[in-house]
Amino acid sequence: MSHPVLNVLFLCTHNSARSVLAESILRQEGAGRFRAFSAGSSPKSAVNPMAVQVLEELGYPTAELTSKSWDVFDAEGAPVMDIVITVCDNAAGEMCPIWPGQPVTAHWGIEDPSAVEGSELERKRAFMTAFRYLKNRITALTALPADRLDALTMREELKKIGRGEGASSLASQAE
Repeated sequence: MSHPVLNVLFLCTHNSARSVLAESILRQEGAGRFRAFSAGSSPKSAVNPMAVQVLEELGYPTAELTSKSWDVFDAEGAPVMDIVITVCDNAAGEMCPIWPGQPVTAHWGIEDPSAVEGSELERKRAFMTAFRYLKNRITALTALPADRLDALTMREELKKIGRGEGASSLASQAE
């Protein structure tokens, strides 16, 4: 029996690092069960080069990754989201659009690797850490029996996932 593919949107203010990492990870890990997207409220002009480098080194897709506004997904003809996940504390606190279809929402706050200053090695280590935390959360998401969960149960499961290792202070305080 075939189950519907779930559309998942990852949001972060600038849509250049964490949300893009999550989009790429879910595209690969959730292929056939999930369609992954990312966007931001104030997108940068491009994806962070270190995010692209880390994804490519780890064998994840980067060809279609762009930094874009969340308005793209609020427009007529845009895919209807089943799940919307904020991955930065700033985006979690922003007034988000009213998403068509009433998607399940959750917050998976991860510290911003692009805010790390220092040597290239230190910056790369921050991106690798963010990647690992997001991959762990996405692995837990893809393990859920999504086709058998109602919206409330799905939201609670996503909130639990968001409180995992590496959760930012806002995410770890979420009920």
